[in-house]
Amino acid sequence: MSKRQFIRTLLTLVAAGLGSVSFAQEFPPKKSITMVVGFAAGGAADTGARIIAKKLGDNLGVSVVIDNRPGAGGNIAHQFAAQGPADGSVILLGSVGPLAIAQHMMKLPYDPVKDLSPLTMGVNFPNVLVVGAHTGIKTFAEFVAYAKKNPGKLDFASTGPGSASHLAGELLNDMAKIDTVHVPYKGGAPALQDLLGGRVASYYSTMSTSLPHIESGKLIPLASTGSQRLTALPKIPTIAESGYPGFSATNWYAFVASSKVPKPILDRWNTELVKVLKSPDVVEALNSHGLTPQPSTRDELAQVMARETTTWGRIIRDRKITMD
Repeated sequence: MSKRQFIRTLLTLVAAGLGSVSFAQEFPPKKSITMVVGFAAGGAADTGARIIAKKLGDNLGVSVVIDNRPGAGGNIAHQFAAQGPADGSVILLGSVGPLAIAQHMMKLPYDPVKDLSPLTMGVNFPNVLVVGAHTGIKTFAEFVAYAKKNPGKLDFASTGPGSASHLAGELLNDMAKIDTVHVPYKGGAPALQDLLGGRVASYYSTMSTSLPHIESGKLIPLASTGSQRLTALPKIPTIAESGYPGFSATNWYAFVASSKVPKPILDRWNTELVKVLKSPDVVEALNSHGLTPQPSTRDELAQVMARETTTWGRIIRDRKITMD
């Protein structure tokens, strides 16, 4: 091979290589994006995801399809996303349970830190402790008093073992020295359905799913789990101000993708998702469901995940909480 032929061949290979890199970092990756949600349709995660997906699709000119994969407290969806394609066409609206809690309770088929890359915080919200009207309980004080007199008689629904709604109940058990029984579900919608049907007594619910039933009188709100009262329920106290200072069990959802996705695409997802989360119409729609947008940098989300992992890990060990 002559020197000229060698140089020509080398330039062809380099050009081909650059072309493949450019293709790999194409954005949006495909004409159809999959946004995975780890809970059943109808709950807070699904509601928030659909609001965000619609705006995201409009901005990018692509179809953003919601893929509900409920089960195991959201871990099924997180494993699916961790094993997703490297082109960034699959993103996940992850939750505090699988991202910061579940690793302390079970052996996961994925590593939340190594297998999933942060994109941005999504939404943040406290839960509200509600009881069915059939219980006859009207206030938080009555709830605690009944639980103390009747250990093991009151139960509470959650969106799955290790979820924020589960740990809120366990945290109250610990701080109030009561014994309420955990009943896990595959999402907020089925949990709420059984609460309304009288098959479970209470639920640490999202405001978005419980508010219509609170307004109809079918559910009684007792207290919220955050540090401040809910704007939609200003007369309902927080658990912290009801005799348990320091109580805080705020729920959050964040966007992540497979760690196989190249950094330029991860960074671009951050840009596009933050743009959506700051859009006035999206902010208004999310707020109407009790969801507060929390756009962040990728590093800020990584710090939140690390902090929450440490905090809930300690509580799980102290309470000896298991997946049972």
